[in-house]
Amino acid sequence: MNSTVVCLGEALIDFVSTEGGLGLAGTPQFQKAAGGAPANVAVGLAKLQVPTAFMGMVGDDPFGQFLTDTLSSAGVDVGPVRRTRESQTTVAFVSLDENGERDFLFYRNPGADTLLRAEDVDESIIRDSRLLHFGSLGLVAEPARSATLHAVEVARANGKLVSYDANLRLALWPSEEAAKQGLMLGLQQANIAKLSEEELQFLTGCEELSTGVSQIRHAGLDLLVITKGSHGSFFVTRDFQGSVASFDVPTIDTTGAGDGFMAGLLAAFLEDPEALHDNDRLSSVCRFANAVGALATTVRGGIPGMPTRQQVEQFLAGNQER
Repeated sequence: MNSTVVCLGEALIDFVSTEGGLGLAGTPQFQKAAGGAPANVAVGLAKLQVPTAFMGMVGDDPFGQFLTDTLSSAGVDVGPVRRTRESQTTVAFVSLDENGERDFLFYRNPGADTLLRAEDVDESIIRDSRLLHFGSLGLVAEPARSATLHAVEVARANGKLVSYDANLRLALWPSEEAAKQGLMLGLQQANIAKLSEEELQFLTGCEELSTGVSQIRHAGLDLLVITKGSHGSFFVTRDFQGSVASFDVPTIDTTGAGDGFMAGLLAAFLEDPEALHDNDRLSSVCRFANAVGALATTVRGGIPGMPTRQQVEQFLAGNQER
């Protein structure tokens, strides 16, 4: 079965603190979870009943096996996943504060995910899909940077949509300037892009949303969505813009919130691509994405928190927007 979406990038192990507010140094216990933004999005899409494949590199080690098993058991096609003995699977320790916000410590020097090469890219699965999704971490280091840009080139040459998540992790870049250049490079490739308010401010230096958006929009960008945490999301197309409120949920861990939102956005958009030309329909697309992102925060860990389509539909039916 062909995949509607191919998610490209990092799959890694998150060790998430089981108690909030203690910081990494003070946390006595961590819970293992599969993670990595594109892997989270792949599972999120699969659980929303969108046929999805994951393309990336993991270590030829027990953690790499755990990741492929986790993705596969969630319904993701792991045929394009490659394994390497050159480095181990990347690990991140994640500390939570009392509000569920995160502090990361990565063990990735290099991690297996950075070793994907252009020749490892499964071009046929991209050609058979509708959309290629990737994130900025694939652009941090070679050879994964060249592999990512090659995959994007294949997608664009074959008329496929390209979506992008800026996903700033400053500690992984050699400098702030390199991070800005890398995030902007990814943005320039995209038809659909998601940034958080913090990422928009990092790229533009603007605190005012519409001013920052005007600085980074480009001719090929059909849809730009800015996530605002508990305040919902803001969308911009060629013709209109709007805001969609969030939902009140008992937040435990925000690790998968943005990735859940991204999965929800892509799933709803692929069902109704003409929403780009209708404000109300695009508001419904973003409301669905907000719901997925909100539900993802009610469970600890990125992938474990991704809700099913049934859960999202029941949540939307029973909850009012703020």
